[in-house]
Amino acid sequence: MSTTIPSGKDIKRKWYVLDASGKTLGRLATQAASVLAGKTNPLYTPYIDMGDHVVIINAEKIVLTGLKSDQKLYRRYTGFPGGLREESFIKLLARRPEAIVEQAVKGMLPKSKLGRQMATKLKVYKGGQHPHLAQQPVAMDFHASNAPKVLTSKVMVPAHPAHSLEG
Repeated sequence: MSTTIPSGKDIKRKWYVLDASGKTLGRLATQAASVLAGKTNPLYTPYIDMGDHVVIINAEKIVLTGLKSDQKLYRRYTGFPGGLREESFIKLLARRPEAIVEQAVKGMLPKSKLGRQMATKLKVYKGGQHPHLAQQPVAMDFHASNAPKVLTSKVMVPAHPAHSLEG
């Protein structure tokens, strides 16, 4: 028995779509970051970019828990003296909601060349449409335990009448 060491050349990258509507920002960002880093891949290797592409839609419908939406500030520096700029979550959500999701996901990736390479596979869009239909992305959702779950089909199975809750 031998351990398989993957090469960077023969990686088959998949495309996934995450719908951000009604999802908590941090929980969505952790799922996207783990897929981008390749941690869901059984051949995960820390020093190779094994990640898949992630498309996040409906970025304007992201939510924060508690009072964070009123208190959270986004800071950036222009590069000039006195150039520190602050913007509240609510204003940035109205102006550019993609930046909120991008910053959250990129903050969970490694701070290196490899992390910046992983971040190039992240695509975030404001509405429900995206231009990546040719790549045939698969819808991804996460359930209560927050583990990613690929949706293959949405088939509803009718409940058996003997198992109904009505007396």
